[in-house]
Amino acid sequence: MAPHKVISWQRAVVLSLLGKVEVVVEYDEVVRSPSLALRAPAVVRMLHRAPAALRRGAIRFGRVNVFRRDGFRCQYCGVVLRARDLTFDHVIPRARGGRTDWENIVTCCRPCNDDKRDRTPEEAGMKLVRRPVKPTWLPPIDARVACARDSAPAEWRAFV
Repeated sequence: MAPHKVISWQRAVVLSLLGKVEVVVEYDEVVRSPSLALRAPAVVRMLHRAPAALRRGAIRFGRVNVFRRDGFRCQYCGVVLRARDLTFDHVIPRARGGRTDWENIVTCCRPCNDDKRDRTPEEAGMKLVRRPVKPTWLPPIDARVACARDSAPAEWRAFV
């Protein structure tokens, strides 16, 4: 079993009560409501596949998916960075009618975004590493915990 995503225990409780996940491992802590008491879920397993639209390639436009498409690489200088150190860039600036969509947004580091400003790449003397396109697939998210295996919660260790 490979991890898919890290979610909060609160979200895991809701998905469990809705019958969308199976609780595989629980924490020792008990979560209580006026009518229910249960141990907090630590690891859950999805019971159903992704919706058919997602399986067919209907990939949602969003920050993380743009970063995944571009390999977390600035599309001007080519440097690979963490998501928190990256931003979007409109290839055709919004002030000039550029849209916020797959074909006009690229991953960009902050220095390159500052250098480009409200200009086209040609006007700024910058070249795109790769022209932006709407993806038909994306590489999987690396769902490992961003810390040493020994510091991950004991309940997660078999899964990270």
